[in-house]
Amino acid sequence: MPGPSYYDDDDSSAGLVAKQSAGDNAGALSVSEISAALKRTVEDRFGFVRVRGELSGVKRAASGHVYLALKDENARLDGVMWRGNAQRLGFQLEDGLEVIATGKLTTYPGRSNYQIVIDRMEIAGEGALLALLAKTKARLEAEGLFAAERKRALPFLPRVIGVVTSPTGAVIRDILHRLADRMPSRVLVWPVLVQGQGAAQQVAAAVRGFSALPPGGPVPRPDLVIVARGGGSIEDLWAFNEEIVVRAVADCSIPVISAVGHETDTTLVDFAADRRAPTPTAAAEMAVPVREELNGQLAELGLRQRRAAVRPLQLGRERLAVRADRLPRAEALLSPYAQALDEASERLRRALKDRTVSARQALQADAARLSAPLLAARLERARDRLAAARLAPALVTRRIDTARGQLAALARIAQSLNPDNVLERGYVRVTASDGRTLTSRAAAAGEAALALHFRDGVLEAVPAGGDAPVRGAPRPKPAPRPAPPEQGKLL
Repeated sequence: MPGPSYYDDDDSSAGLVAKQSAGDNAGALSVSEISAALKRTVEDRFGFVRVRGELSGVKRAASGHVYLALKDENARLDGVMWRGNAQRLGFQLEDGLEVIATGKLTTYPGRSNYQIVIDRMEIAGEGALLALLAKTKARLEAEGLFAAERKRALPFLPRVIGVVTSPTGAVIRDILHRLADRMPSRVLVWPVLVQGQGAAQQVAAAVRGFSALPPGGPVPRPDLVIVARGGGSIEDLWAFNEEIVVRAVADCSIPVISAVGHETDTTLVDFAADRRAPTPTAAAEMAVPVREELNGQLAELGLRQRRAAVRPLQLGRERLAVRADRLPRAEALLSPYAQALDEASERLRRALKDRTVSARQALQADAARLSAPLLAARLERARDRLAAARLAPALVTRRIDTARGQLAALARIAQSLNPDNVLERGYVRVTASDGRTLTSRAAAAGEAALALHFRDGVLEAVPAGGDAPVRGAPRPKPAPRPAPPEQGKLL
């Protein structure tokens, strides 16, 4: 059977224009009114709900608000998280993450649908948290942030150490105590929250702040940075798994030691840091060597240096002693020469004695020949030979005649070679101012003054183009000829 109808065809009230029937006290509602009524009903009934679901379509608007959807295998619920609540989240929202959202249901009249306004959001259990951690690790590892070639060696003896940790916890006291025991160093502490809301942002800002310090500035730039926190659950350590902290550690220009949690705790900062320490105390031990060990090493190196300096001297002394033992004694080297000297001395003594004897005998023989009567007789014989000798004049005159003939020949040759002899026949001899005889026109043209030698005198002249007047001069007297040698003298 057909169901009952509110409008009967025979009802006179039915018509094209809507009319209100008698006794009808429910007027027609506008769309806005019904939407507002639905909104109040939903918000009153579901003013506080906790919804578990998987994130989908996460989108952060430029205003900072986050729009997303919560879904399971059968349904989907749109959601929005305003900027203030989104900034207080302790993890990064990603599609596929299972969460528990706390808020209230409301309607959005513009699209006639309902949604949840999220005030707080948590990861749904530790399993979901670990899944998010694994997903974030895989993504950052694919970018190369955990590559081994990015790791840098720690400085051997840092002068300044920067520590990023809570200033009130036991971690900073353990680090300072261990540094004081091993190697007192200057420590700069950048106080931060190590868990809870805003901890990741503060840790990242501290690491980047240390990295941005200029060398030689008013605040000393650390040579090493330690990011430290005590142990705790994965939720307590979650700030050190945030991507903002991992990227800050990876981008830090200063070597970083990660000392987050205990030895069994692992965070993503451990993979991005240059070195991981199992505990904050172990980080302090990695940062600096033991002063006493360094003193011992320096003492050992000093001892080795002294040994290395003395050892060549000892070896040289030993080698010299061995070689000196192999050398012969001085007596053995000089004995042949001493013996030869003795023999030579003996021969010299005998030779002098023999020479003396021979000289005495010769002197005695000469003394016999040099007696006065014998010398007088020899003198008389020499006088007689001298008186008998006569000097023949022909021997002297012959040599004089020969020399005179040679001199006459030389005089004739000199007379024939005298250039002034031809002057008698009308020739002229031209000389320069220094007495040189000029034999060509080119030589005469280059002189400032000329002397023309005639038979009866000298005439000074200037070559063509000169300014000096021509004037006569008496002929110089000829040089006196050498006198012939006197006769009777030997040449």
